Amino acid sequence: MRADLIIKNIGNLVTMRGSNGPRVKEEMNNIEILKNAYVAVKDGKILDVGQGYIVDELIGENTQIHDAKGLTVTPGLVDPHTHLVHGGSRENEFALKISGVPYIEILKRGGGILSTVKSTKEASFDELYNKAKKSLDIMLEYGVTTLEAKSGYGLELDIEVKQLEVAKKLNETHPVDIVSTFLGAHAIPTEYKENPDEFVNLVIEMLPKVKDLAEFVDVFCEEGVFSVDQTRRILQRAKELGYKLKLHADEIVPIGGAELSAELKATSADHLMAASEEGMKLMAQNKVIANILPGTSFNLMKNYANARKMIELGVAVSLSTDYNPGSCPTENIQLIMQLGSLGLKMTPSEVLTAVTINAAYAIDKAHEIGSIEVGKKADLVVFDSPNIEYIMYHFGINHVHKVYKEGKLVVEDRRVVY
Repeated sequence: MRADLIIKNIGNLVTMRGSNGPRVKEEMNNIEILKNAYVAVKDGKILDVGQGYIVDELIGENTQIHDAKGLTVTPGLVDPHTHLVHGGSRENEFALKISGVPYIEILKRGGGILSTVKSTKEASFDELYNKAKKSLDIMLEYGVTTLEAKSGYGLELDIEVKQLEVAKKLNETHPVDIVSTFLGAHAIPTEYKENPDEFVNLVIEMLPKVKDLAEFVDVFCEEGVFSVDQTRRILQRAKELGYKLKLHADEIVPIGGAELSAELKATSADHLMAASEEGMKLMAQNKVIANILPGTSFNLMKNYANARKMIELGVAVSLSTDYNPGSCPTENIQLIMQLGSLGLKMTPSEVLTAVTINAAYAIDKAHEIGSIEVGKKADLVVFDSPNIEYIMYHFGINHVHKVYKEGKLVVEDRRVVY
């Protein structure tokens, strides 16, 4: 079969192929890197992967051949936890944060999530769309080809639906693929502070009404937000309705979110900066992915999650930006990768595993993305780097040279060209 596109002369091709599930322990470190390699693409999917000489049968008169010039190529990066669609920003809280005012205290003052809820409610569909599209372009320029996007800045049905519909339209019009998550239980509105269980009931009533707009349901399980019992009620109902499950778990206080994620067999538990060792063990036993967000630790000036312990215990680890207007306002997944090494003490191979194949499993899309192997989407990043170590070592810049989404060139010289 003739290829539509062949990328040749790849110095280091990081395939991530060969996984039968999320990678754990030493599997995260043992990755396949092919030297002097090529990738052939047909109809937006990987047709062949090889080294050295390109067989004649792959080349037709219409085959485009791109020279990677000895650079490093990886699967398209996957960002499995973002709050992409929102109104406004929260730089007005920056001075409070750096002066040491706790995040939960800012939330109690009507700031934090509740501030963004107000801005999102006031923003039009087009304003939300254009703001999110701008961020998506930045993410694509840094190598992200698929991401998860949460609602959660509505806390009432109409606004939650508006966020999810913006994400749906972006998924239809933008090269980056978007997997949507309903996060109606992101904060307790002021009017329900005295009776939070009433709001829990309201969120449960919303679940069937957003089923066509979201694949996952998430809950902010944290002290001062939603308790373990409240989270369990919401997620059990979501599971009955056919949703896949995620949790914001043990971000600030160890209240048992990790343990609950294991009990419910969630796809992932996210944050986990305060997770207990027992919770980690249960996550490993129940194959819950630990989706760690080191940019949030960096920005909140908090301890990092114990990724080394998680890997040692057999928990599959993924990494994500947690892009949001409050605790982590960055679209730069490469910075997150670098913090994965500098803050979480993960090796470059573990980090790359965490933003490709494991991140794909964290949004249940590993059957089509996350690795470079025959039949999967031709989502590819060409890094202007001699090896993967250099990407982590030389921090704070964009190493992307080109990005291909389903075989189409969408970023060239660090700028979108789609």
